[in-house]
Amino acid sequence: MLTELSIRNLAVIEYVHIGFKSGFHVLTGETGAGKSIIIDALSLIVGGRGSSELVRYGSEKAEIEAVFEIGEGHPVWATLAQLGIEAAGEEQLLIRREVTASGKSSSRINGQLVNLTMLREVGGWLVNIHGQHEHQSLLKSDEHIHWLDAYGDKEVGPNLAAYRESYDRYTKLRKELKALRETSKQSLQMIDLYRFQVDEIAAAALKEGEDVTLTEEKSKLANAEKLYSSVAGSYDTLYGASSGLEAIGKAITRIQDVAAIDSAGIAPLLEQMQSAFYQLEDAAYQLRDYRDDIEFNPERLDEIELRLDLIASLRRKYGDTIAEILAYSEKISGELATIENKDEIIQKLQEKLDREIVQLTKAARKLSGSRKKIADRLAGEIETELRDLHMERTQFRVQVSHTPVPEGSGGLEIGDEPPVKFTRDGVDLVEFLMAPNPGEPLRGLSKIASGGELSRIMLAMKSIFARLDQIPVLVFDEVDTGVSGRAAQAIAEKLSLLSRSCQVFSITHLPQVACMADVHFYIHKEVQGERTFTRVTDLDRRGRIEELARMLGGVEVTETTLHHAQEMLALADEKKSRN
Repeated sequence: MLTELSIRNLAVIEYVHIGFKSGFHVLTGETGAGKSIIIDALSLIVGGRGSSELVRYGSEKAEIEAVFEIGEGHPVWATLAQLGIEAAGEEQLLIRREVTASGKSSSRINGQLVNLTMLREVGGWLVNIHGQHEHQSLLKSDEHIHWLDAYGDKEVGPNLAAYRESYDRYTKLRKELKALRETSKQSLQMIDLYRFQVDEIAAAALKEGEDVTLTEEKSKLANAEKLYSSVAGSYDTLYGASSGLEAIGKAITRIQDVAAIDSAGIAPLLEQMQSAFYQLEDAAYQLRDYRDDIEFNPERLDEIELRLDLIASLRRKYGDTIAEILAYSEKISGELATIENKDEIIQKLQEKLDREIVQLTKAARKLSGSRKKIADRLAGEIETELRDLHMERTQFRVQVSHTPVPEGSGGLEIGDEPPVKFTRDGVDLVEFLMAPNPGEPLRGLSKIASGGELSRIMLAMKSIFARLDQIPVLVFDEVDTGVSGRAAQAIAEKLSLLSRSCQVFSITHLPQVACMADVHFYIHKEVQGERTFTRVTDLDRRGRIEELARMLGGVEVTETTLHHAQEMLALADEKKSRN
């Protein structure tokens, strides 16, 4: 669960530190007081999009820290291990997020710097935030398939993965066939050009790196006379008549005479001179050998220049280096082989595609079967949850169907059915249908569901998924929009019940919901000087009664509303003790 949240310089919040407990938490306050900023902070902690607009005016950056205590064996620990992030302590997780006034963002988990993708991967296991906009996903039927697949992940997941592997192979083969057929006319026109290019490169018999070797050899041949003159002159200077070595030899002889008189004083110097003599003598012999190996070969020079000209010509046409020229030759050789054997290749690809279509349709049927199987189960669970939310006479169905497509439009047949459209999610159209009242036909949610009904359907689904996905913190941002009376009370009781299995937070304007909370935070604004500050107060019993009275009566709190609030709180305590 979430145990602590610290917020600094976020929107109108200068600094807030909140401690949380297990159970059901509500956040109440006047519109615009900053309740949603608390949700924004949690969103940032689990990888939500950061923006410079979130930083408090005049501040350099916004800072948010959250501490979670997560039980051993929770999936988040495996995710952290895969990302190479160590635990901070006993089952404790510290997440820090900063957003600067320039819009840059940084994140740390247990002190280790992580990118936004990693933060989202971890955050997805910690907090699920449900805002009012999420209601709209229920009105979009193309989103329903994802809800169904998530619910039945154990049964559907393996079938969906197998189907997608087949579908990816199928689409790849279709693209290859289409490209081969569409380019066949153009390719036929390219045969002569490709053949000429392949033959031209093959005739050159290129070897990687030979241009470098030839250039070095050309330089030596072109400068042979200069090389010979310089090396021969150096050799004569060292070893010719009146050479340097002769002079050094004479000097050594004289020093040897000195050594006969003063061996201790001159011996090291004599040894150094003798060593230098031998090194110079060896260098002279090497110069002689180098001189004798210098080649004067104009014919070879002409051959090299012709070869380098040929390589330069090929480089201008096919690539900057010999490696690129050879790679180009290999590429067009493959294309030429494809063109020349086009009919055979098309036939083999078509046969391969036909086999893949058989596998794809089998995988599609298996996937559809698993979805239809769990569709009834999901519908039954939703109806059970809706009964708890005072929609006991509502019929709910998860319809799984196929939509036929016209002949020639790319559809595939499944058994004896007309052609249907295949997508990466399968061939199924999934739609949630509802009949709110007995005797009415089942129709799509977008056609009949009111805002209050959507709120309760969404809460029903969240209650179901909370049992499946092991996310410890659920946040509802005004999930009670559009409801009142008994429906509001039912939502409050459902949220309270849900908090037995996970930590629940709810922003609400309804006293029926607020009174069922285990922890009640009051969010309010204060103006000091010319600055506005948001404050968060953890209400005690008296504070809760006063806040409930305000929610019941508006601006003016009377003895009647206070009494009513006290009565609501007592009844809520009694109801929670019975559950």
